[in-house]
Amino acid sequence: MSLIRTTDVTPTTPAARAEAAAEEHATFRGRALPWLFLLPTFIVIAVFVYYPAARTLRLSVFRSNIIVGNEQFVGLGNFLELLSSPVYHQVILQTLVFVVLVVAFGLLFALGLAYLASRPIAGARFYRLMLIYPYALSPAIAGTLWLFLFNPEIGAVNTLLDALIGIKPRWLDTPFLAFFLVVVAAIWKGLGYNVVFYLAAFQNIPGEITEAAEIDGANGWQSFWRVVFPLLSPMTFFLVFTNIVSALFDSFGLVNILTRGGPVYGQTGITTFLVYQLYEDGFRNFKTGAAAAQAVLMLLLVVCIIVLQFRYGNRRVHYGA
Repeated sequence: MSLIRTTDVTPTTPAARAEAAAEEHATFRGRALPWLFLLPTFIVIAVFVYYPAARTLRLSVFRSNIIVGNEQFVGLGNFLELLSSPVYHQVILQTLVFVVLVVAFGLLFALGLAYLASRPIAGARFYRLMLIYPYALSPAIAGTLWLFLFNPEIGAVNTLLDALIGIKPRWLDTPFLAFFLVVVAAIWKGLGYNVVFYLAAFQNIPGEITEAAEIDGANGWQSFWRVVFPLLSPMTFFLVFTNIVSALFDSFGLVNILTRGGPVYGQTGITTFLVYQLYEDGFRNFKTGAAAAQAVLMLLLVVCIIVLQFRYGNRRVHYGA
C-alpha cells in the first residue's frame, strides 16, 4: 500500500481550502511587528552601505585635504580631471585588458578542469578537492605564496629555470612579466570558485541527453560543443558576470602583495588597476575627492555591466537543464 503525504493532498471541502489559503497567506498580527523584525537589517544597511555611499557621492564633488581639514566645492571638476588624465586612461585600459584575460582564460580553464573532474575516474574526489583549494585562500595569503614562488633570487620557479635552461627572469621588475604574473595569479585564485559551479552544472545534465547524442553518432567533441555546452549557458552567464565584478574589485589584494601597482610602464605602474588607483589616491596621496569620484565611476561601470548582461546575455542562454 502506498503512502500519500498530507501536503500533496488537494483540499476538497470549503473549510479545508480556507484553512490551506490561510496557511499559505499567513500574516502578522499588526503592521508594526514585521517592520520591527526588519529594523536591525535596515540599521546595518543604512550604517554600512547607504551612509558611506552618500558620503562618497558628496566627497566626489569636493576637492578636500583631510590633513588640513579644508574642502572646496568643485562640482564635476574631479570627474573631468580624471577623464582627461592620461594616467587614468592607462589605468582604465590596463584594467579592461586584465578583466578580459582573467574572465576568458579563467572560465576556459575551469570548464575544462570541471569536465575532466566530472568524469568517472579513480580519485575524482581528491582531484575536485585540490581544484577547489585555491579559492579557500585569502588574497593576501595567495599573493604571498606567489611572491615567494617567483622571487628572483630564492623563488622555486627561478631555481628550477636556472637549473634547466640557465635563466632567472625578474618577474616582478619587468613590466610585461609582472602583468602576466598578476593575471595568472588572479586566474588561479578564482579557479576553485568557477570549478565548483561548473561541476554542479555538469552533474545536473541528464545522462540520457548525452547518451542520445552518442546514439545519433556524435563524437566526444560534437557531444560536448553541440549538446553539453549550450546546457551550461545559464551557469556560464552567471559566472561571466560574477568574474567580471571579482576581477574589478578583488584584484587589490594580489596587486598590493605582489607588485604594489608597479613596475612603471608609460604613465603609471602596469599593474595599477582601477581599484588600486582608488586606493593610491585616497589613502596614500590623500586626494579624497578624486578617490570618491573614482568610486562613483566604478559604480556606474558595474551598473552598465549589469544592464548589458541582463539585456543581451539572456539571448544566448538556454534554460533547458
